[in-house]
Amino acid sequence: MAAVFLVTLYEYSPLFYITVVFVCFLVTSGLVLGWFGLGVPVILRNSEETESSTRVLKKRMRQVKNPFGLEIPHPATASVTKGVTLTPDCLEDCILTCYWGCSVQKLHEALQKHAYCFRIKTPQALEDALYSEYLYRQQYFIKKNDKEEKYCQLPEDAQVVDFGPVPRARYPLVALLTLADEEDREIYDIISMVAVIHIPDGSYRLSCRVLYQYLLLAQGQYHDLKQLFMSANSTAPSSSDMSPGVRSTDRSLLEKAGLAEEPELHEENSKDCVVCQNGTVNWVLLPCRHACLCDGCIKYFQQCPMCRQFVQESFPLCSKKEQDEDEPTHI
Repeated sequence: MAAVFLVTLYEYSPLFYITVVFVCFLVTSGLVLGWFGLGVPVILRNSEETESSTRVLKKRMRQVKNPFGLEIPHPATASVTKGVTLTPDCLEDCILTCYWGCSVQKLHEALQKHAYCFRIKTPQALEDALYSEYLYRQQYFIKKNDKEEKYCQLPEDAQVVDFGPVPRARYPLVALLTLADEEDREIYDIISMVAVIHIPDGSYRLSCRVLYQYLLLAQGQYHDLKQLFMSANSTAPSSSDMSPGVRSTDRSLLEKAGLAEEPELHEENSKDCVVCQNGTVNWVLLPCRHACLCDGCIKYFQQCPMCRQFVQESFPLCSKKEQDEDEPTHI
């Protein structure tokens, strides 16, 4: 209908037709700009003006203190038959409880119960949630700031040499750290920590390591700790120090168990931003968890410069105030 009207109008008077079309264009442009603002013609604006439109969402963070720490000092010597050595490092008096052969299903049901039913503040609370679905339990009292090694081992009469093929119904070892003093549970947001540990056995000789770590909060939430991927100077032994044969064997075993690690990015050992090579790395990109950008470059990227995955959220490793306080120390 509009096309017939325009054709008739053009046949009547070409000049009048051009005037009507031009007026319609001005009215439409005014309506569009009035509704959306000047942010519509982005292609005509420079990069400085579009900083706000390309910046990814900044994840709101809340600082909490984690009173628990757990390490495996000698992973190469650990096995189901020989046991494993654990080194807890806690800010308060704690209780370390080790569950050998813990049921996978019951453990994850217990984590859900912590969120919906009752809080896992003590070893007894976890045992009630597990319905005693484990083979053997060991418990140690850990004094504040005591880093003494604790040796955990299955008894000889258990006669367990492996936990069967994948998918397994039981985790080899689950370590629970809880606060010993009732008053400390009222102070800290994090009231317990659950660590799922792989122990080499007859079926899988994969080296001993922590598979999962869960922090349980007093409010009912629990968080799965995940490793950040960044190229930085570190004294901890990396997989690059291992022989190619050991790396390939570990990789294949992890894939069979459904626990394949993410591919490592072999970057130079530097804490500098991967883009400008000048600023200090301070921003972590989610969901890929790459820590690779400085404060100046974060606003220009909607995709991770290392893996090209779209960035949904990001958060800083430290605030600007903390950076300024640390600067004289570095100098």
